[in-house]
This record gives sequence, C-alpha cells and structure tokens, in this order.
Amino acid sequence: MLKSRDSSSSSLYSLDKNTDEKIESLLKKQFESKQPHIIVPPPPELPESFNSFLTSESNPGCKDPKSIRFKTFLHNTLLDTLKKRGWKETDDESEWDVYWADIHWIHENFDHVYLNDHQKINHFRNHYELTRKDLLVKNVKRMIKTVDKEYGKAENLIFVLPQDYALFQEEFKKNPGSIWIMKPVGRAQGKGIFLINKISQINQWKKDPRLTRSSSDSQDQVETYIIQRYIDNPYLIGGKKFDIRIYALVLSYSPLTVYIHRNGFCRFSNSNFTMDTKDISNLYIHATNVAIQKTSPNYNVGKGCKWLLYNLRNYLSSKHGEEVVDTLMTNIETLIVRSLMSVQKIMINDKHCFELYGFDILIDQEFKPWLLEVNASPSLTAETHWDYELKFDVINDMFDVIDMEKNNNNSKNNNSKSNNNNNNNNNNNNNNNNNNNNNILVGGFDLVYHDGPIQHERSSTYKSYLGCYKSIPKREKRTKKHNHHFTNISDSSIQK
Repeated sequence: MLKSRDSSSSSLYSLDKNTDEKIESLLKKQFESKQPHIIVPPPPELPESFNSFLTSESNPGCKDPKSIRFKTFLHNTLLDTLKKRGWKETDDESEWDVYWADIHWIHENFDHVYLNDHQKINHFRNHYELTRKDLLVKNVKRMIKTVDKEYGKAENLIFVLPQDYALFQEEFKKNPGSIWIMKPVGRAQGKGIFLINKISQINQWKKDPRLTRSSSDSQDQVETYIIQRYIDNPYLIGGKKFDIRIYALVLSYSPLTVYIHRNGFCRFSNSNFTMDTKDISNLYIHATNVAIQKTSPNYNVGKGCKWLLYNLRNYLSSKHGEEVVDTLMTNIETLIVRSLMSVQKIMINDKHCFELYGFDILIDQEFKPWLLEVNASPSLTAETHWDYELKFDVINDMFDVIDMEKNNNNSKNNNSKSNNNNNNNNNNNNNNNNNNNNNILVGGFDLVYHDGPIQHERSSTYKSYLGCYKSIPKREKRTKKHNHHFTNISDSSIQK
C-alpha cells in the first residue's frame, strides 16, 4: 500500500489546471486514433411517384360508379338520376348497394334482412313516428312540454279522432262556427281531407261507411283522423293560397345529422282564396296538393301549379325586405329541425339508413311558418320541365352527400351551384370532425344540424340559405321514353 504525506497526497488528487487540460487532450487523441473513420452518405432520393404518395393527401378507395348496383320500385326522375350517375340497375333481392324501397317493403321485410356494411336503404325502420300525422302530433306535443312551451297554444288545437273527440268538443264550443280541417292519418295526396264548421258534421263523418275499415274482430272502426284549427289567414300571392315543399335529408338520428336543400317549391291552388262558409267544401280553394289541383278545370298542364322557392324568396324580399325574409326562412329551418328532434330519441337508428323527407310548410300573413305534415315518400315524379330539373338535382345532390363512390373529402365543399359566399368549412361545428360525410355544403344541401346547430359564416346572426339557389338549368330535350316522368302519377300512388 502506498503511503504519503498530506501534502503529497494532496498533490495526487488535486492537480493544477494546466495538468488537467493536458491529460484530457492526451486521452482524446488516444480515443480518436482507435475509432474508424466512417463516412455516412446522404439518403437516396425517392422516386417521384413514391415521394408524391408520401406527401399528398390520399382519398381511400374511390369506387367506380359502374360497379354500384341499385334497386328501385320507381321508374321516374329517380331512375333517370341513378342511371345518369353510371350506376347499374338490378332486380336481385340481396346483391345491391342502394335500395330505394317503398314503405310497405320496409314494414314487412326490413327486420328479416341482413345488410352488409356498404349497403344503404332509403327509410328508417320506424319512420312513421315522424310521417304519420297522429304520431307526429303526439311526438311534437311531448317535446313542447319538456323543451319549448312557446308553441304550446298552437299545438293544443290539434286533436286525434276518435280518441280525442271529447277534448275537441270542449275546444269547439269555445269558438262556435270556427272552421276546422280533418285529415286521415294514413293517406296521401290530399285524399280524405275535408273542412267542417259544425259538430254535426263530425257525427256524419263517424257514420260514413266510406270512412270505416274492418278490424280483426270483423267490426267496423272509424278511420283515425287528426283535426286542427284551420289557418284562416294564409299569406296569398295573386289571391291564391300556397304551401312550400322543403327537402330535408337525415343521415343519422344518433347523432342527429340533417341536411336541408336550398331549393324547394311552392304549390298553389287554382282558385282564389276565400273563407266564405259556402265554399269550405271546395278543395280547389283550400287544398294545395297537386293530385287535387290537377283535376281542377282551371289547371294549366303546361305551366303546372308550382313556383320555385328561389322565386318566392325574391318576391317576398322585394315586397317586404330582406330582414323579414331572412327571419322567415330561418324560422322554417328551425321548425324542421325541431320536428326531427321530437322523434330523435324514439327513432331506431341504423347505419344503413338515410331518409329524404318532404316537409310541407304554410306561411300566414304574419310570416309565421306552420308545419302541415312530413312526407316519408315525397313525390319524385315531375309535372313540368323545371319540376324535373329540380327533382333531378335534389336526388343527385342527395347521393353526393351519401357518397357511395367515396369521393367526398374536405375540399369538396366548394360547388358551382352555390351563388353565395360559401366559406363554410372554416366555421364547421367541432362535432363534425369525426364524420367524413359532414361537409357543410354538398350540391344544394346545407348541413344545418349535426349533434347541434351548425354555424355558417354568418356567425353573428344566423340566417338560413333556403331559397338561395340559382335558376334551374336547361338540359337537352329528352326522348319520348321519358315523357311519363312528367305526367304520370300512378306509379307514385304511395308518394306524397
């Protein structure tokens, strides 16, 4: 063992600065002399195609339109639109990608059919919760009680007969002589509608054998009707009553995802409006259904009885100002969304389902919108050339939203059909980030609700885009084989 004095010991463990640097330098040289000299070459350049693949945004799996198979029971504008997209029609019971089924098939077969992930069908299982008049009344009343009481007074003036007959009697006695309108809950195209102003007319209705149906125990039952206070102050144009057809597309009820098309149309009566009691049975005055008006002696086959929503918006703006019209259209949009919210919790959601609804709205002289009914099968048969073009565009835009071809991406929102400033992508609701289909604007469809209201660029005071749509384009003249698409309504007997 080495021994040393304190001084020498101190010199061994506490070297001066110069000595320390020399030792460090010497060790460094020895270490470097033992290391091999390695030259690391730069990474090789990637081929251009592969390099672009790594840096470009990819759109996974666009599908060839010719490989998409559809099945439909309709042979009208819908068939033309699907074939124009390049899709192939099939009659196979299961080998299809899109099935445009009638509501009877849904009721009888849907629960017994297995669907693959990619297959789509045009109705939700229990769509009738929204589209059957008595169930709509029930669901909206329930929502009003729990969410919004401001419309309670109006909705309380709707009753379901015969079960609410006693309640209706009490209400009628408060305003004797008032006019009420009765509608069958399960019929379409204005069939079975009539007006009353006397209780005795209800009793006659209950005894009318044409309005009864046989039950399982072979006893006749009175057909279920709704009865509501007739709106006696509708807004008139040219002295005639009209209502508005709005198209709303629902992709999901959980979360609730709603698109509303900017284009719609007005349906006019052929006779000047009057509240004279001697004319309450004249449906040419009081009903706007095309199926009824087509039988009027005043009906013009060439012009029809419809008007573009675009034209209505311009007319009202020129007469009453933009602010009034913006408020009206926003209230209509709100009315549609609230109606859908009323059935959101009871609707059976299914990833295979979508639904195009036809909302019928009436405007009164105070510019208040009234929901008349919701149609699960809005008519897609055209009456005139522009009617054909409108419905063609609505159907085509609908399938762009559904996107069977897998073409949609975040940059597809800018569309030439928008005649306004469409910078909606920057104001997308936060909830939309997880849904590939939720482009703010696709064709003429605006996304207005996705698990909450969608904020467009007019973020300070939201205004609806309803009616903000350019004129219907003219297409090449169709051949004779398409003529039935303009005039025949027999193939849409269950459409509304």
